[in-house]
Amino acid sequence: MQDYSRVSYWLETSGDDLRPRPALEGDCEADVAVLGAGYTGLWTAYYLLRRDPGLRVVLLEREVSGFGASGRNGAWCSPSMSVTAPELARRYGREAASRMLRAVRGSIDEIERVAREEGLDIGFRRGGVLRVARGRHELPAVRASYEGLAALGLAGGCALLSPGELEERVRVAGAEGAFFDPQGAVIHPGRLVRGLARAVERRGGVIYERTAVEDFRPGKRPALVTGRGEVRARAVVLAGEAYLARLRRTHRQVLPIYSLIVLTEPLPPERWEEIGWGRHECLSSCRLSVDYLSRTEDGRILFGGRGAPYRLGSSIRDEYDRDEATHAMLRRSLVEWFPALRGVRFTHAWGGPIGVKRDWMPTAAYDPAGGVAAAYGYAGQGVAVSNLAGRVLAALIAGGDDEVLDLPMVNHRSRDWEPEPLRWLAVRYIQHALARLDERGRRTGRPPTGRSLAERLSRH
Repeated sequence: MQDYSRVSYWLETSGDDLRPRPALEGDCEADVAVLGAGYTGLWTAYYLLRRDPGLRVVLLEREVSGFGASGRNGAWCSPSMSVTAPELARRYGREAASRMLRAVRGSIDEIERVAREEGLDIGFRRGGVLRVARGRHELPAVRASYEGLAALGLAGGCALLSPGELEERVRVAGAEGAFFDPQGAVIHPGRLVRGLARAVERRGGVIYERTAVEDFRPGKRPALVTGRGEVRARAVVLAGEAYLARLRRTHRQVLPIYSLIVLTEPLPPERWEEIGWGRHECLSSCRLSVDYLSRTEDGRILFGGRGAPYRLGSSIRDEYDRDEATHAMLRRSLVEWFPALRGVRFTHAWGGPIGVKRDWMPTAAYDPAGGVAAAYGYAGQGVAVSNLAGRVLAALIAGGDDEVLDLPMVNHRSRDWEPEPLRWLAVRYIQHALARLDERGRRTGRPPTGRSLAERLSRH
């Protein structure tokens, strides 16, 4: 039996019994059948059962609840999406973009509220988000973060920080300033996902684990198909995020990109005195290649980022969760941020795939004719957005007229990713090109223009 505590620090310290729940044995009937017991699937089930406690809701999980991104992420409860505020406004108009981001930002409050109501200790700390300019070349991106929210009327409480103002919060080597957004929070991802699973069960939901969905069948009586039997229902929900690339019908709708993480030992008080960071903000730079940092409750530093290579055919394997070259780069990067940590011991390293749609816009959709609902494509910003997606899917399936249904992500469709090997060639090119642009900016002090092929291909 697999030791699921080794998947991530978050599952290891969730305080939960990680032994798998019983697997599906034979066919069964349900009102709603859900593929995936991560945040999206669990939030959808939770809100459906709150609306109608009599519903029969069945969740099928390939491994155990929280095995995927929900139990591996960087602990950010982010007020942002994978699509930037200016890009949202360009695509959908100012009013719709503002509604979309207000809903995402409000999801952080909703997660805090549900955790309190359900008695879940998720380590919620609202310290906000700091996007740090680590060099002059990142200052335009810092200003753009503020201006994008201000243009939508969402910059209340936000601020552009000078190097001195940033240093009062956290001392980052080479920092030229930062954008601060007070709405962000950090959580313990493992305690959230495992606690949410128990909350769903308390409300009558049934979770079968170690049960891989191999296909789904739309129709008047749609079904999730496994090697152990079928679950037939009035509606099925696809909540597998990046893992939906494993299914034939959704293989090209979502691209799995690996995001990897390293974690330090608990730091002694004198190190924290040197670094600061007493308010537990989420940290990131403005690199094109993406990095993210958070501080744990027990005084560790998490450093995560992209860089692991995309695999031909959108392949997902457990061995890809650890890539020594990428993990070594992340360890070096943390010391570059905080030179006082030279020689610090790293205790954990893990990773996993995140799901990216062709236009980077997440979706929460339902086709009543075929009985199939789906939410995915968070591109690494899924903790808050998945809560919103769960509320959207519950409203769509139940037939409500909730205000969350008037959002650009609702029933959004994007084109499929290109077939292989074009997909592999394009993604690997973008990965290498963005890394080169980051290095050039660091070396020259000149910001990216936004006009390079790699930036245009990955624009979000």
